[in-house]
Amino acid sequence: MASFKSLLRHTTAMIWSILVLVLMLSFLEVQAAELTFELPDRAKMCFYEEIQSGTACALEYQVISGGNYDVDAVLYGPNEKILYQAQRKQYDSVDFTADVAGEYYFCFSNEFSSFTHKLVYFDIMVGEEPPLTEEMGRHHTALTQLEMSTVRIHEGLKIVRDYQTHHRLREMAGRDMAEFLGERVQYWSLGETGVFVFIGLTTIFILRRFFADKRSAI
Repeated sequence: MASFKSLLRHTTAMIWSILVLVLMLSFLEVQAAELTFELPDRAKMCFYEEIQSGTACALEYQVISGGNYDVDAVLYGPNEKILYQAQRKQYDSVDFTADVAGEYYFCFSNEFSSFTHKLVYFDIMVGEEPPLTEEMGRHHTALTQLEMSTVRIHEGLKIVRDYQTHHRLREMAGRDMAEFLGERVQYWSLGETGVFVFIGLTTIFILRRFFADKRSAI
């Protein structure tokens, strides 16, 4: 009985340790920024990020709704050097390493559109992910079974988060398309109803005139 209680306490302590580590891992994120914003027609919006030299970065963007789902995108370095440029793209991703320290900025342009607003999502990640624990950062030793389980859980959570983000974007784009089609179907139905009413009234008017002319001839 005593051994069973000891095993139970040991198992409970291990479970709590794993939970604590998972909670700690949820706060260990790469410096990143996600934003969904509305880009008006004939407008240009830029976002700035201070980056240190030698830092690996990644930028991903996607047009969720509006027009042909396309924007112009440009990435500039501190010396105004163009690091990336694309015209009328729906989505793309770019990886780069900062050559010099300074302020990097990327701009999204909808200046080619005359009346269509765009909804744009972007995600920028700056730097590499820090070690999960201080011990992992100081020592390059083999991981214990608990640490390996924690790393696997952490990697799984990252994959789940990425899938959730992409499915959320697809859901937003699909919902926008469905609303667009719904509006067009509604307008088409109203137009057809108006045409049927017009044809019915015109037919009644013509028939009444026809029979009225017959009576006058008799």
